[in-house]
Parts: sequence; C-alpha cells; structure tokens
Amino acid sequence: MSPLSLAPLRFSPEEIAGVVGLYASNPEYCRAAGEYGPERIPADRVEADLRVEAETAGCEVLLARDALDRIVGLLCLLDPHPVDGYPWIGLLLVHGSLHGQGNGRLLAEQAEARFRREGRDGIRLAVLENNPAALAFWSCLGWREIDRRTDRQYGRPCVVMHKQLT
Repeated sequence: MSPLSLAPLRFSPEEIAGVVGLYASNPEYCRAAGEYGPERIPADRVEADLRVEAETAGCEVLLARDALDRIVGLLCLLDPHPVDGYPWIGLLLVHGSLHGQGNGRLLAEQAEARFRREGRDGIRLAVLENNPAALAFWSCLGWREIDRRTDRQYGRPCVVMHKQLT
C-alpha cells in the first residue's frame, strides 16, 4: 500500500463535505464520542469545531488522501500537549468503507515517523473507554496503556496510551 498524502485542511466546501462523510461513515465512533449524532452530522458544526482545533496553538488538522486524491481520513495532531509536553494524536479517523485495509496503520506510522524525525522519543493519545475497537487497533500497533482519566474537553472516560519512538 502506498503512503497517503497529508495536507492541512483548507476548509473548502468540498473538503468539509468530505470530512462530514468521514464522520457519517463511522457511526460507532460517533455514538462513542457523542459529539455528533451518526444520523445527522451538521457540516457547519463540524467546520466550526475543526476551525477551533486548527487555530489552537500546536494543533494541526490534516486530511489524508490516496493516490487518486480521494479523502481517506482525518488526522489531528497536537504538539506539544500542554500538560506533558509530548506530541499527541488527537484524532485519527479513516473512512468506514476503507477499514481493515491498512489506512489507519499507515496514518499512525506517518505521525510516528514525523515525530521520530523531529527527535521526539514518544507520542501519546487517548482512546474513549467505550470504543473497544479503537483500543484494540492501537494496542495491535504497539501502543500501551499508561493511564485512565477523563478527557479535557468533554469529561469522557479515556485510556491514555503511549508509544515509545526511540
């Protein structure tokens, strides 16, 4: 499988529609996260939420595209995290029709490689406790649980995971 291209979200109507499609194709994630109902995902709210994320210091909102320039996924990065100083993956979302094809693994590897090149020794993320599929995914990629706590924005129970990069 060839690497996916990553580029900052430009917030064009076409890109926002593509991101809404990503969320809509992942109803289990929508139910677990509770931010958007899987049956109706308001494009204006998705855009507003992602603009806040993109304008936050240290945050990047990246679209993943395949060789045919189709939107495959969304990757949100935070570097550094304001509490622990590590880079974090805030969200990795792959189109539901493309699950099980290695795209999520590729995106995770691209994030890891980037921070490794920058000399970082580890990377972190939080998985919602009510999303066992995501916990299994990250565990299979070599991430390990280091803590359990609620997320900063919504107070949802999370498993904090870490991957050593050195």
